[in-house]
Amino acid sequence: NTENWKIQTLPLARVKKIMKAEEFVMQELQKDELRQQGNTVVDGEDIKSSVKFMIAADAPVVLSRACELLIRELTCRAWQHTERNRRRTLQRQDVHAAVGESEVYDFFD
Repeated sequence: NTENWKIQTLPLARVKKIMKAEEFVMQELQKDELRQQGNTVVDGEDIKSSVKFMIAADAPVVLSRACELLIRELTCRAWQHTERNRRRTLQRQDVHAAVGESEVYDFFD
C-alpha cells in the first residue's frame, strides 16, 4: 500500500506556519525564565538567535499526514460513541468521550 504523500488534505502552508510558531513560543518562555531569574532587561535578539531553527521540506508533509491520521482515528472513535447513543449527528461530547476512553489521548487533557 503506497500512498502519494504529495497529496495532502491539510494545507501545508498552514502546517508550516504552526510549526514556525513554536519558535515564538520558545522565545517567550525563555524571556519569562530570564525575568524570573531577576533580569530586568531582556534582550530579544539574544533569545531569538538561540532558538532559531530550520524546518526540513518534508517535515510539514509528514506532520500533516500524522495530523490526518489522528483526526481520522478520533473521528472513527467519536462516531462509534454516536452510534452507541443511537444518534446520527456527531457532537462535541462524542469527541470528548472518544478522547476519554483511551489513555493514548491523555495529552489532550
